[in-house]
Amino acid sequence: MTSLPGILSIGIANPPRRYSQPDIYDLIALHSPFYRNERIRDVFMHSEIDFRHFYFDIETVDPNESTDQLHNRFRQGAIEIGTKAIQQCLTAGSIDVSEVDFFVAVSCTGYLCPGLSALLLRELGMRTDIQRADLLGMGCAGAMPGLQRACDFVRAYPGKKALVLTVEICSACYYIDDSLETVVGNAICSDGAAAFIVGMTMETNIPKVERFDTLIEPSLIESVGFEQRDGRLRIILSKDIRDVAGRLANTLITRLLTSARLSRKDISHWILHSGGRKVIEGLKNELSLSDDQVQYSKSVLRNYGNMSSPTVLFVLDETMRSARTMPGDTGIMLAMGPGLALESALLRW
Repeated sequence: MTSLPGILSIGIANPPRRYSQPDIYDLIALHSPFYRNERIRDVFMHSEIDFRHFYFDIETVDPNESTDQLHNRFRQGAIEIGTKAIQQCLTAGSIDVSEVDFFVAVSCTGYLCPGLSALLLRELGMRTDIQRADLLGMGCAGAMPGLQRACDFVRAYPGKKALVLTVEICSACYYIDDSLETVVGNAICSDGAAAFIVGMTMETNIPKVERFDTLIEPSLIESVGFEQRDGRLRIILSKDIRDVAGRLANTLITRLLTSARLSRKDISHWILHSGGRKVIEGLKNELSLSDDQVQYSKSVLRNYGNMSSPTVLFVLDETMRSARTMPGDTGIMLAMGPGLALESALLRW
């Protein structure tokens, strides 16, 4: 049996405060007259999201916070839940922090220098000869390039281990104006972190990464991401994304499966980014999937919302805990982000 890069363990974390969708709508509507109508309320209530976690107190949060306050929320929140996700990941894999040789920190909702990798190295007491990388600005797809870099590292150094952290504090870049795209962003985005360890393995009870494929559509580069307005991050989320995501995913996954000499019926598990209700439905329809095959994507959306880069890892974590994986099972992992970039991986148990 061939040794492959395997995801040895996963850890997830969220801020301790969890709010219902009506709670969040009421908070924003209190401060913005634009939100006080049934059309906007329906966007929140028909999102198929029940709860989201945020790194603020709904009783005291001020929508007119300064950019310094938003920056501090990102820094404090990313360090706090990033540390928790890493500690949970290490504990789950019975791995000591001293065994980590390479650390990748992924985020798009804030900028730090020194980066998160350096700050968390100090926070967790990692080795001072560890190799590091900070991946910024890759949005909801960020976990996949992070996984690619980790797999590249352990293939080059088979006896070593790589740690990847994805962490987003979307509440540090909430932007309220009179546009529908910020309404949608405010209705679905939330805070979360996920970490995983990658190492070369032949074990059959963990997902191993067999291959990757990427599809970038530069004509849609302005359709999703963030822009700067008066020092604040404002979400860009064109409605075109929900219409084309499924079609582009179909093209990418067909290519990935062809390269592996597999067909759709050979895939046991679909680990799809919970980008939103219409994104999941678009993927389901274009890929001819059943409700059961997207149940974990829907479950993560319902209980956490869209946390950007950690989200697909929450889906993988739920799949690993809840699905009956068997040796030889295959899985497709898919996320999408600014670029417009779709990132995929073929997993094998």
